Amino acid sequence: MEKPADSKQMIFDREDGYDAVVVGSGYGGSVAACRLSQAGVKVCLVEKGRKWEAKDFPTDSFQMMSATRMENQNLGVSFGPTDALFQVYEQNDSLAAAACGLGGGSLVNAGVMLPTPIRARRNSKWPKEWERDWDSCQASAAAMLRIQSVPIQFPVAKVMEEIGVGELEGIVRDSLKLSMNFDLEDSPSRLPKHQVLDTCIACGNCLSGCPYNAKNSTDKNYLAGCTIKTECEVQCIIKNPFESGQDGEIGGRRWFVYLNEIDYIKADSVVLSAGVFGTTAILFKSQMRGLKLSEALGSGFSGNGNTVAYLAGSSGPLNAYGLDRKKLPKIPIRARPGPSISSSYSSSLGFTIQSAVLPTAYPYILFKGILTFGWPTGYWFFHGVIDKLKHLIGSKSSQAMVLLAMGHEKSDGKISFEKETDKICFNPPHDPLLPRKFEAFQRITKKLGGILFMSKYRSTSVHLLGGCNASSDFSNGVCSPKGQVFDPEAPGLVHQGLYVCDASIIPCSVGVNPCLTIATAAEHVSKHIVKDILKYKSQNCTDFVSKVVDQNPYKETQDNLKSKETSYVSAKETMRGYVGGMPCTASLIMKINLQNQNNCDVLNRFTRKSYTPMKGKVGGYVVFRAVEKDKLHIIDGEVDMFEVDCRTPYAQYMHYRLLLAASSGSRYVLEGKKIMNPCPFALYSWSETTTLYVTFKRVAGEGEGLNLKGELKISMIELLKSLFSLEGNGKGRFINLFASNLLRTYILQIPHQSNKEYLTDSSGDSSYPASTFHEIKTEDGCIISCMQWNFDRSRWKLKEEKQPVLLLNGHSTESFFLPTEPNDLIRTLLAEGHEVWLLQSRLHVSNPSNNFTIEDIGRYDIPPVIDKICEFHGSSIKVHVVAHCVGGLSIHIALLGGHISPTRIASLCCTNSSMFFKLTTLATVKMWLPLVPISMALLGENKILPMLDTSKASLRHRLLISIARWLPRSERCTCDE
Repeated sequence: MEKPADSKQMIFDREDGYDAVVVGSGYGGSVAACRLSQAGVKVCLVEKGRKWEAKDFPTDSFQMMSATRMENQNLGVSFGPTDALFQVYEQNDSLAAAACGLGGGSLVNAGVMLPTPIRARRNSKWPKEWERDWDSCQASAAAMLRIQSVPIQFPVAKVMEEIGVGELEGIVRDSLKLSMNFDLEDSPSRLPKHQVLDTCIACGNCLSGCPYNAKNSTDKNYLAGCTIKTECEVQCIIKNPFESGQDGEIGGRRWFVYLNEIDYIKADSVVLSAGVFGTTAILFKSQMRGLKLSEALGSGFSGNGNTVAYLAGSSGPLNAYGLDRKKLPKIPIRARPGPSISSSYSSSLGFTIQSAVLPTAYPYILFKGILTFGWPTGYWFFHGVIDKLKHLIGSKSSQAMVLLAMGHEKSDGKISFEKETDKICFNPPHDPLLPRKFEAFQRITKKLGGILFMSKYRSTSVHLLGGCNASSDFSNGVCSPKGQVFDPEAPGLVHQGLYVCDASIIPCSVGVNPCLTIATAAEHVSKHIVKDILKYKSQNCTDFVSKVVDQNPYKETQDNLKSKETSYVSAKETMRGYVGGMPCTASLIMKINLQNQNNCDVLNRFTRKSYTPMKGKVGGYVVFRAVEKDKLHIIDGEVDMFEVDCRTPYAQYMHYRLLLAASSGSRYVLEGKKIMNPCPFALYSWSETTTLYVTFKRVAGEGEGLNLKGELKISMIELLKSLFSLEGNGKGRFINLFASNLLRTYILQIPHQSNKEYLTDSSGDSSYPASTFHEIKTEDGCIISCMQWNFDRSRWKLKEEKQPVLLLNGHSTESFFLPTEPNDLIRTLLAEGHEVWLLQSRLHVSNPSNNFTIEDIGRYDIPPVIDKICEFHGSSIKVHVVAHCVGGLSIHIALLGGHISPTRIASLCCTNSSMFFKLTTLATVKMWLPLVPISMALLGENKILPMLDTSKASLRHRLLISIARWLPRSERCTCDE
């Protein structure tokens, strides 16, 4: 029979975190978030960009420039806000663009929804598993996006038809549908007010974001019913390093989603949908922190065969310039530019040509000689300047349009990651159809007249695909057709709870606008994600109520990281030195939380015995080439800027604890202290406050043991940099507290707390660890009991579970279970990672008295307790035994009498045998003492229990530990206190 001994059981907080975190809100992430929310899953969607309202989109070139971020890998420069709406990447002879905002690419694309071509679905790389329900998933996506046909033939589409583009060899016109609202009537009244769409007024500004709320972007249909965090860029994901149970049933949420070097969100499942570059970068960064991924990561990158050209100076009535608000009332709707793309033609060679309208916000001059070259050759640059002047004065002789091409290519591009700069690099795929696309552009130019400005880049892509390709084989892809990320260390298996659901899983070029294809693949993957998460929740008994959710619940909560900030200060610190005689550098980012306490007067601040805690989190990395060639990233770190020890009330400590992860998968712990002792005239204050004494250890179970010691120091220059790097709303208070503590330690030399006050506070702050009570019936029918404490699964113990320890009490007393002691042996063993069992034998005061002998304890009481431990850990487990007084005699009787096998004992430590002499005669002593060597022989080469840090034990147990540590091995079994 088992029952809890304490009502406060060791139950981990499942409310802290989410069932699923979705990263990104484009055509992949929005679908996953929607389907998970409808299934009743607790979802949090994290988006790097901000929420854009219709009025926020850029409407002129200056606003466009402020909404663009440019990263030029050729020059090594970047400019523009990191969360800009437009993200442009230039590298070598390639240009790629992506969108950033709540809604992803759907905010600024043309909304073209074309079904996936049969040619793409028959590609050898295309997962066959997708074909089973592809059509139904495509229909579901089309319904959610509310795609519609263009009701009017606008000028560009009309001109393209008149010049006979569809009559060119092998080219046919496509039936085009857009995710726009062309309804003349109002949107359905069942939609909430903030999601009702207005009717498209054909302004032609779709590619810079619809300023009239007529586009069905994903934030207006799929994103509903989940928590949304905007302006939060996910850096990496890490498996919960503190999780101990299989599949996470004990250790809490399975994944940590890091928003920066310090802050993270906990989740049982993570869905990566940050776009091709975003998702790939997150996985690369996670790989640098020990996550094992397929070698195919970054391979199979595709630009969807994108090519862009600009036709200017045409005499045809194209009207392909976007209109601002002043011009709209003057032009009838049929003469307006229309949506950005209103005509599409496909070639039998495998590419698609589309005409497009250039929004008013785009800087036209870039398309006329800056990023392009002209055809026919000649004075095309001056023609571009003249054409720009004509456009500025409103001359109708200046007609222009954009020509887009996309098609099937090799999909053999490569995305890589620069470790030093944390930047994505890419090489575009080979496009054998590029010359044919230029030929098609030139034919159209000949028919319309004017100058054709073609991109100077070999690849100009706005439809990025691949990089985390879906495949049935982990050697050819990063994830399965269900979106599950492969674990290469276990072929055929996946990382449980980790998925990819966006354009990066598309394994080949599509040949047309891929929006509907991405949404369709996301619908397929989301079905399996929902099944997996609900199965996991049911197996782990998490709170879940199956319910039918309205298909349009439209309940969303939005916030960002900044809105949650309290009083804090962040700083950077770089220390260098030698650990184990080898060079080591620690680059730290610290975030110190400051309690919101009222400032008291200066006198009280220096004279009061209490002090203001200055604890915080630490991120960053450690460079230790002698151990790992790559950076050791801090995945969890703590710092206490002014730690107080009850035994040294005049001294203060700066305590650092860092959990490090290497790309090899190994984990390390770096722990260090800066020790500040009072000294005359503060002579040693500089060296003490700038020197960190560290120990560097490898986490148990991660390879050969490693235990190095050394010193890290911060130089004067680095210290000044740290001071200038201070950020946050508590900078002044931090400097004030820091200076006050230094003054108190070195000048005033005032103690912080007495031992009595410290112990009283400590005992009141933490309750005794919860235990499980077991009643056991012995072979002779007696009822005994034992208490079980699960080991401390704190962040610093990780998954390291040591062998259990059985404690045997002395005569009529509790030798180990001492709740009044701040650190008794049970607490200390738990903190060191041991599971603890305490036998309450028939000798214990809690059990009814009866006639028995000490031999009965060794014969009947100890064996069933050992068997009980084996029930929990398996028959092969070995148990450490620490016995006091009569307990020591009992365990010897059990061993020498053959009641338990010596092979089940890992080590044995007996203390205080003075009671032994009081309870037995001298003859009995003479009989037992010669058997001590026999007892040791039976134990063989089993190791003695490693003793622990004496600073954590009471005086009584410090003596016990010291004796067990220093006495010879042969005497540890029968040592006298």
